[in-house]
Amino acid sequence: MRRADPGPMSRLGRPPAADTLRGWLVTAGVTLLAAVLRLTNLGEPTDRGTPIFDEKHYVPQAWQMVRNGGIEDNPAYEKIVHPPLGKQLIALGEATFGYDGVGWRIAAALAGVLCVLLVVRAARRLTRSTALGGLAGLLLICDGLSHVQSRMGMLDVFAALFVVAAFSTLLCDRDDVRARMALVVSQDRVNEHAFGPRWGVRWWRLATGVLLGLGCGVKWGGVYYVVAFGILAVLWDVSLRRRAGVARPWVGTVVRDLGPALWAMALVPVLAYLSTWWAWFGSETGIDRHQVGREIGSGGMWSFLPDALRSLWYYHGQVLAFHEGLTTQVAGQHPWESKPWTWPMGLRPMLYQYADSGVRGCDSGDCVSAVMLIGTPALWWAAIPVLAWGLWRAVTRADWRWVAVLVGYGAGFLPWFLNLDRQMYFFYMMPVAPFLVLAAVLVMGHMLGDAHSSERRRRIGLLLVSGWVTLILLNFIWLWPILGGTPITEAHWQAELWLPSWR
Repeated sequence: MRRADPGPMSRLGRPPAADTLRGWLVTAGVTLLAAVLRLTNLGEPTDRGTPIFDEKHYVPQAWQMVRNGGIEDNPAYEKIVHPPLGKQLIALGEATFGYDGVGWRIAAALAGVLCVLLVVRAARRLTRSTALGGLAGLLLICDGLSHVQSRMGMLDVFAALFVVAAFSTLLCDRDDVRARMALVVSQDRVNEHAFGPRWGVRWWRLATGVLLGLGCGVKWGGVYYVVAFGILAVLWDVSLRRRAGVARPWVGTVVRDLGPALWAMALVPVLAYLSTWWAWFGSETGIDRHQVGREIGSGGMWSFLPDALRSLWYYHGQVLAFHEGLTTQVAGQHPWESKPWTWPMGLRPMLYQYADSGVRGCDSGDCVSAVMLIGTPALWWAAIPVLAWGLWRAVTRADWRWVAVLVGYGAGFLPWFLNLDRQMYFFYMMPVAPFLVLAAVLVMGHMLGDAHSSERRRRIGLLLVSGWVTLILLNFIWLWPILGGTPITEAHWQAELWLPSWR
């Protein structure tokens, strides 16, 4: 049998980690820990039995969906300015457990647990290390932002879930198609055609498109991930054909891959997004359900489209107008709003709930309770050097892992600089937090060294990583009382507020 040239195959990347059973055992253990922490005392705190902070928008809307067949039908009741999927998921919890803290938070908590599971698997696939994968899950568990948002009846944790799931399936597609290319190279068939081989249906990439569309069905910010991940996927296709030795890799990508990529990463997300409006399409009383002949003329160049789609387009226009008008000049300044340049280090957290009257349980007469959305400083304050290192690796070493993580981070962060007059809040970073964790784990992998590093180098790296992880864990434990409303003394509360911008 003819031996294949090992050169092209060696450039296709390392194979996935081989310890499959151990990998799933670690994943299960870390996920179980996440479930315990996210679900413990989930129903508290409340505002005398009612939702707190922005739960007051989405929880009643979800309850309307429970009673109205999956739709909101009273735009005057609340601001209906986001797609329905996240609220429908909250509604599932309310329908199962009732209209209380557990009912309106259980779906978010489960989404947060699934985020941990997916981050473990994604980190393991990025690093080819089960240990680093488990470490990534532990870091996400210890992130204050992720913990609090996983215990709130709000939308952002669902957006994060679908983004991380889409990222994970995109990584699976990358590994799958590289394994198939390696087989082609081993059989010396890579240049049977100048454009390289065809791949047929890429199911992982189709799954990515579906998940991205569902993410848009939670919040429109998912559109940026559709664009970013779509470009990343095509660039990976070019890189694969070039590294495998295809004669014309760019043309081959255009001819072989671009069409299927547009289908999977553009059309499929649109279809998946429209599917999240199933209840609205099936209703007669949904908001703006019948606007053709009223706010929309029955004729015109778009009259060939179904009236339902035209009415939905009108509805989207009204929502977009609301968001465009949500500026500081028009709507005023919220006491806990912040600008995106403060987010990488979490310099302006948010106070979701605070009570200093009638609070008991701290063995003192001046008990208070608070829920503060804050990223664990030992993790978030390292963001700038971590991202700078990653950018250097991506530019100078063409490290695909860093390119992938930076694309995920940037797609959720950079678009907020497009309109700085808008009201903005730190919880918008929820979909970005998993990518910060992945970046931190990649840095830890560099610190630990590889099989070619000296024993002394690896020992020092292990010491540094152990110290950093321990610091993050201790920091999370210190923050624990203000992440879930545990009664503490006033002095303890003041000690938790490290920076003036936290007040």
